[in-house]
This record gives sequence, structure tokens and C-alpha cells, in this order.
Amino acid sequence: MKLIRFGPSGHEKPGIETKEGKRLDCSTFGEDWSETFLEKDGLRRLENWLKEHENSCREIPSEERLGPPLQRPSKIICVGLNYSLHAKESGMAVPEQPVLFMKATSSICGPFDDIIIPKNSVKTDWEVELAVVIGKKASYVSNENAMNHVAGYVLHNDVSERDFQLNHGGQWVKGKSADSFAPLGPYLVTKDEIPDPHQLRLWLKVNGETLQDSSTSDLVFNIPTLVSYISQYMTLLPGDIISTGTPSGVGLGLKPPRYLKAGDVVELGVEGLGISSQKVRDYSE
Repeated sequence: MKLIRFGPSGHEKPGIETKEGKRLDCSTFGEDWSETFLEKDGLRRLENWLKEHENSCREIPSEERLGPPLQRPSKIICVGLNYSLHAKESGMAVPEQPVLFMKATSSICGPFDDIIIPKNSVKTDWEVELAVVIGKKASYVSNENAMNHVAGYVLHNDVSERDFQLNHGGQWVKGKSADSFAPLGPYLVTKDEIPDPHQLRLWLKVNGETLQDSSTSDLVFNIPTLVSYISQYMTLLPGDIISTGTPSGVGLGLKPPRYLKAGDVVELGVEGLGISSQKVRDYSE
């Protein structure tokens, strides 16, 4: 299934996109796509409900805004330097263990919402990523059982302010957490629709120019490894997002470096997870 949420920011309603490309309002199912929904076997219950009710669901007008496909999760855990060429362009060694950092959930926005360049920003950058959505509580899980805790996948632009990230002291979270720095979606695509998440093309363009183009086959640490590893340090809850890292081609790694400015348009995609697009604008009071 492809789960969506639609409507004004902060007032999104739940829906799905069918295999035929129709977007259907699932409000009468009575639940948002949230931690509680996933925790209570919501994907199976929704699938069964749709067998009886899909034909009576209202079709969503094409002009409706799409929001993030999940109600705000408890946390976003990001994996740094998880493509070898990206580590090289960043001037850092390929890690021996996953590099983890957090991204504030207040940075989440819809897949077609604007990226807002923060106050005092000089180096706002782009990062296309495959993100994993946890479906079942995970604590100290084994590598072998890790995929049993995955609900599905979502496209993520891990927008990053490099000056904040690298020059403002402390950990990377300062450069990762501004409002609008986590466009998610358009869909939460359930695990059954992606036979092999380690064989997906991912790409990103700025103003029509392709700057990132790679495959998840190049991940340094694969998805089972990441889920198991992270669960040794914290409990993963249903709806939590693990963003698996970005390939080479970010603005920081270009020669000379290049960063986003107001008016730029970023377009990105991961095979099977859809395409998103964000226009860039400056912060305003």
C-alpha cells in the first residue's frame, strides 16, 4: 500500500494512493497514520477495511496539498557517511560503525512544501535519502529479525545547514533541525511493495541539474544492520524513522561548494517511493 496524508499543515487527514494512481480519503477508517496505528497492527487492519470500503472512499482532488505521510513520529534517527563516496567528498573516513545523529521532528514537512533557509544561514544543502519506517517496537533486536520490525519506506530530503552543522560546536543536530528541513513523502510505501530496498536508484536535481544519482546497493551499512545496531542504544517505536544516508553529490562536496538560495527548486526521488519537489525561500518573520 501507499499511505498518504493530505490537507492543510497541521490538519492532515489519512488516505491512500491506489495502484491505479487514485488518491482516496480514508478518514472514515477512523485513525491517522500514527505510532498508535502501527502499534495496533494498523496496516493489516487497513488492508482488510479497504476490501470492503475502498469503493466508497471519496477521491481526493489533485490540487489538495500532500502532508508528510506519517503523523509526527517520536524520533528521526539519521545515519551519517553511509555511502563511501559521500564520506570521501566530505573529507571523512568511511566509518567502522554507523554514525548516528538525531533530527528534530519539528523539521518534518510535506513533500511539496517550501524549504525555508533559516536566519543567518549561508550553507543550506540538500541530501536525498531512503528512510525506513519502524512498524513494531524494537529493542535489542538481532540482525536476522530486524526486518520484522520494518513497516515500510519513505523518501526523505535531509536538508542540512553545513555552517551550523560543522562550525557551531557540538554535534550535527544544529545543522539538521530547522523548520522544513525534513520533507517526507509523498508516500509511506509498505514493505511488501519494495522487494529489495538495497537495489533502488535514488537521485536529486537542483533547478533541473542532476547532482545526486546512485543506488542503495552502495550503502555501507544495510537496513537490517542499522535497525539492529540502533536498537542496541535506544528503543525504536512504531513510526520512528531511520534515514539511511545520502550518496555523493551534495553541495558541500562540489568544487567549488554550492548551496541553496531563494528561488531554487529541488526535485528528488527514490525508485518505488515516488518523487518530491521543494521550492526554496528565505526565512521571514
